[in-house]
Amino acid sequence: MDKLDKIGEQIRLHLEEKNAARDRALQHSRTMIRHCSVAIRAVHRGERALAEEHLEKAGELRIILRDELTPYPDLYHAGYTMSAFKEYAEANIVYALLGGEPLPDPDALGVEYTAFLGGLGEAVGEMRRHVLDILRHDDVREAERLLSAMEDIYGLLVTMDFPDALTGNLRRITDMVRGVVERTRGDLTTSLQQHALKEALESVEKKLDRS
Repeated sequence: MDKLDKIGEQIRLHLEEKNAARDRALQHSRTMIRHCSVAIRAVHRGERALAEEHLEKAGELRIILRDELTPYPDLYHAGYTMSAFKEYAEANIVYALLGGEPLPDPDALGVEYTAFLGGLGEAVGEMRRHVLDILRHDDVREAERLLSAMEDIYGLLVTMDFPDALTGNLRRITDMVRGVVERTRGDLTTSLQQHALKEALESVEKKLDRS
């Protein structure tokens, strides 16, 4: 039974190391999500330099998570890790699309494809928030550009017709995106109608002033 003791000690050591890696991963994931949230808020305020700073810090933690969890694939694919990667994808997508930059590539970001798709869906909500903000300043052209991007994202997500076990419950996110896009389209249509009415009234007033 001496061998059994050695096996037990070997297993105990492995589990202790794995548990320590799990604790670190949980902390890194929480910190990573916090940096991403700050980055998104900074983008909405137009503070792109601050957003870049927090995206960079989140990116550093992504690398740490990947390296430390390589020996433990089950921890790497755990919910808290994928949630952090999804937030990282979302923050980078929001930063790019609201700034008129090209959509980032998931491979370049270093995130799983399912996390990237989830980040795409979540980004649509942030884009709607921005559309409503700029509509208050009558920036209709930019709102139309963002709505078009939102529709493109929905068009992609709806084609990912695979089991939720493979896509990380993407179906629920896609349903949310559809509702967000429809509401945003309605808000933009209303804004365009109000804008046209305002211009028509101003035109009438000018004619009356000249008469």
